Parts: sequence; C-alpha cells; structure tokens
Amino acid sequence: MLLAFSVAPSGQPAHPAGDSGANSTAAPADASVHDAVAAAVKIVRDSGLPNHTDSMFTTIEGEWDEVFAVVKAATEAVGRFGSRVSLVIKADIRPGYSGELAGKVERLENAIADAG
Repeated sequence: MLLAFSVAPSGQPAHPAGDSGANSTAAPADASVHDAVAAAVKIVRDSGLPNHTDSMFTTIEGEWDEVFAVVKAATEAVGRFGSRVSLVIKADIRPGYSGELAGKVERLENAIADAG
C-alpha cells in the first residue's frame, strides 16, 4: 500500500488550567505550519517504513495496519500545535506489490524516455 497524506493544525492549542502558554507550540504569526509538519515527518521517518516527503504530501509504503499506525501517530503529534487537525489521505492499495514508492516513478521515467 502507498499512502500519501497531508496533515496540518489550525486554531490555537488548548492550555491546561494554570498554564499561561509560555511553552506553547502555537503557530508562528506568518501562519506557517512547518514546525507541526516537521513533527509529523519525524514520526514517519522514525517508523522505518519507506517514505518520501515533498512540498505538499508525505507518502509512506507498507501494510495497512503499520501505515495507518504511523499516520495516527503523526496526526496526534500535529494536534499539539492547534485545536483542530486537517488530514488528507490518498491511498493506492495493490495487494502483492512492494517497492512501489520508487517503482512507479521508475516506470514513469522509462515511459517518458521511450516516448522520447
């Protein structure tokens, strides 16, 4: 299974009673979410599963349960940065295939070269 996902926080993180927010993980004034995304991508990379991150999505390859466990952990990490989390998922479920994170791109590049 290949699963591409994008996760981002919105709103302000909740602060427990008595917490002034001094150690907050609130979004910067420019509305950038790079710190939250970095927390998610670190979890993906630490998972050991094949993955690729670009400017819009992180794609991860593995079996259903292991991939969704990583997405859940990444989403929970992003949740610390806001009161809500937006999660977009697109999956290519093709039983019996592995190595498709690179394989699909290699086949595409070969097709472009052959069309040459």
